[in-house]
Amino acid sequence: MEQLFTADPSHPAIIMAQSGATITHGELEARVNKIAHLMRAMGLKRSDHYAVFMENHQRYIECGLAGERAGLYYTNVNSYLTPGELAYVVNNSLSQVLITSRAHLAVARQALLDCPRVKLCLVVDGPGEGDAVRNLDEATAAFPQTPIPDESKGLAMLYSSGTTGQPKGILRPLADTPARVMTPFATAFAKFWDVRRGEICLVPGPLYHSAPWGEAGLTITRDGTAVVMERFDEEAVLRAIEKYRVTHAQFVPTMFSRMLKLPPDVRARYDLSSLRYVLHGAAPCPTPVKQAIIDWLGPIVHEYYSATEGLGLAICDSEQWLKHKGTVGKAVYGEVHVLDEEMGEVPPRTVGKLWFKTAYPFEYFNDPKKTAAANSPDRAMSTVGDIGYVDEEGFIYLTDRESFMIISGGVNIYPQESENLLVTHPKVRDAAVFGAPNEEMGEEVKAVVQLVSGLEPGPETEAELIAFCRKHLAPMKCPRSIDFEDDFPRLPTGKLYKTALRDRYWKGHKSRIL
Repeated sequence: MEQLFTADPSHPAIIMAQSGATITHGELEARVNKIAHLMRAMGLKRSDHYAVFMENHQRYIECGLAGERAGLYYTNVNSYLTPGELAYVVNNSLSQVLITSRAHLAVARQALLDCPRVKLCLVVDGPGEGDAVRNLDEATAAFPQTPIPDESKGLAMLYSSGTTGQPKGILRPLADTPARVMTPFATAFAKFWDVRRGEICLVPGPLYHSAPWGEAGLTITRDGTAVVMERFDEEAVLRAIEKYRVTHAQFVPTMFSRMLKLPPDVRARYDLSSLRYVLHGAAPCPTPVKQAIIDWLGPIVHEYYSATEGLGLAICDSEQWLKHKGTVGKAVYGEVHVLDEEMGEVPPRTVGKLWFKTAYPFEYFNDPKKTAAANSPDRAMSTVGDIGYVDEEGFIYLTDRESFMIISGGVNIYPQESENLLVTHPKVRDAAVFGAPNEEMGEEVKAVVQLVSGLEPGPETEAELIAFCRKHLAPMKCPRSIDFEDDFPRLPTGKLYKTALRDRYWKGHKSRIL
């Protein structure tokens, strides 16, 4: 088994791309150990839970790695959530400690009013506020920099939104491997993502997402350096690649689109020759965008298809994609099957639901119904509801999703929350929320509203309803625009026929073009 964290202590582990703030492997090791000691002192034992809620911060990674040393489940929470949404995740995950930053303390403080299980809130870069809210360094000052005596492997329990109900945590069994040895699951991803020892990766996405978090963690544990962008900026990406001699970078298609729109002289200004591997995933990449990025960067572009659930992994390099345009790759971890509604295998190029013979068992935390729905009756296979087909050579193509999950800029958005919220507004009789085409983001959140009798639609009403959504929900969940209808199509049962509404917006567009 591969040993981890063997780098020279003076070697950079984390560099913040824009500010240049640096944490060495030695500093990271000391801080991780001190947090692990604190967790034990707070009474957290193996398989207990805590949460991390902050922006891409130089102290973020140590907060998660401490859980991996202490045998704990940690949840990286979307940093754009409202207090109510944060409270739901903290409570649902059974978190006993919440770690946050000064920039997010106000939201955290309000959420904690409804989180009785939380014993302590830690602020990585700000002053404490009594016994319940403490500065991280002050709270860990008395603890040693050496490992806790009972180190064991912990794991992230990240959240994935479904098509109905609230988001749920994705729980995998804790590995039996030692804390400083890579799990088989991580080893597989390191192999297929080609994460090599001692290299430098660029992390332009939020660390609360599974892929950026995994990329950063794999790089650091294999003695490399993670260059973390505080926020995405297309020219700043190129500047960081040149400045830090980045070898490995991971993006979502929206980032590609924005980078390609830079003026040619700006794109030519930077030396990108250090790049040997560019990875993308999380959302379908439009064919013209994929072709253009390969033309620009060369045949070093690789695509992956997976899910936070980790049920399987498909990989596609540039050469394969150019021969099979639109594919997301061939399964390299977990065995893919395409099944019809009766769970029967379908022939090649026949569209059906994609299932994986589960590579890594998982369950939705404290939600047996959702877990059962994602698994075959014998628990041998699992699905996230994607629809597609496999060709004769085993290449996978996605055609749609079973649900109305919106994928905007690589972010999964669950529309039912904003739909349910809109219908509570006094001016709204009915509402439907779904994904509509957006050239840059792939999809955007679109709402169609039926007003109560006697009210006239207009720009003022649209702005009022969007503001209403933004008051109660994270911005990415809110509609970017609202159209109005006098009546909604309904099935004979009275259920809203949302597909009929959605299809109007996709005429002339191919849904989630690959």
